[in-house]
Amino acid sequence: MGISATSYVISHPSFMEPDLIVQQNQASGAFETLAGGNPRVKIGSEDKNVYIRRVDIRSKVQVNQAAGNLIPSAEIVPSLISAPTYLQRVRAEYDHHDTAMSGIWGISIVDAQSRAMRQGHFQLLRNNLLYGVIPANGEGLLNANGANSVSLPADSFGNTTARPYDNGQMGQFLLQQLGQIKTATNQLGRPRRFVFLLPQRIGALWAYPGIVQLTSYQRPGAGTASISEMVQDVAKSLGDEVLFCYDDTLIGQGSGGTDAMLIVMPEIDVPAPNGGPNTNVFGALAPNFRDCVTMYTDMAAPMEIPTPLPGGAIDVMSELRCSPGWAVRPEAIEVVSITY
Repeated sequence: MGISATSYVISHPSFMEPDLIVQQNQASGAFETLAGGNPRVKIGSEDKNVYIRRVDIRSKVQVNQAAGNLIPSAEIVPSLISAPTYLQRVRAEYDHHDTAMSGIWGISIVDAQSRAMRQGHFQLLRNNLLYGVIPANGEGLLNANGANSVSLPADSFGNTTARPYDNGQMGQFLLQQLGQIKTATNQLGRPRRFVFLLPQRIGALWAYPGIVQLTSYQRPGAGTASISEMVQDVAKSLGDEVLFCYDDTLIGQGSGGTDAMLIVMPEIDVPAPNGGPNTNVFGALAPNFRDCVTMYTDMAAPMEIPTPLPGGAIDVMSELRCSPGWAVRPEAIEVVSITY
């Protein structure tokens, strides 16, 4: 169906507001979890898999006061990891009558159909990023093999749900997760970017009524900072950037039907001391892939292919090929289950 534009009756004299009240859907922040904040536009339209080469090393060195006769060699093991790709397709069909009727309603049917198709693509792209197409294969960030999963522990008052949870203890819990991710990825002491992706109903508790007590957090104007502000301020003092982003499809996606929250460090830095011996010198081997979370597409925006149909109609095919969300360094992800 092109558009459900029916006839309407109005009275005269009257005034018709030229602007439209357009349905608003949540603009998901899920893509902020990707390295660079966007999918990597690198694959071809017919590429069925994406491969990344990885290199593991086991250094072996002999030490003795005298020169040894049997000297070991370093063990360097290359391997491949891969992810499938999927083709997304959607179409629009309309004729000159649909175009004329939509014009009576003040709607450009070409723009409306194009945006509707793109919205469908991007919503499915979000689902592929978070949940994958075949979750059992470890696709999507919530199903990433090796990602750390935790549940919100009880606070000192016995609260285990987000609404009555102690604000100061909640902020401290969130900061602890940042430290654990940095420790697991050997990034402690390196300024990094972190993304919290969570449902709006929990994020609203942390941003507005969640004022942290004076006894939990000291700063100029202490007693006015929210949970999210406390986390951002403490992280900023260490050189980190923290973003709070929202996606309501995470409601009910945690363990036991709780809400899920993703804490992601999308990129790593290659730690190196300032001069002197470097116990991570092999880590600077080039070319070096520094993304922790990635996703591939064959183009930056869906392609549209218009084709004439008999009777004066037009068919517009829109398609995009993408991989699911891919945690190539799963230790950079924490999935936190929180009961609202």
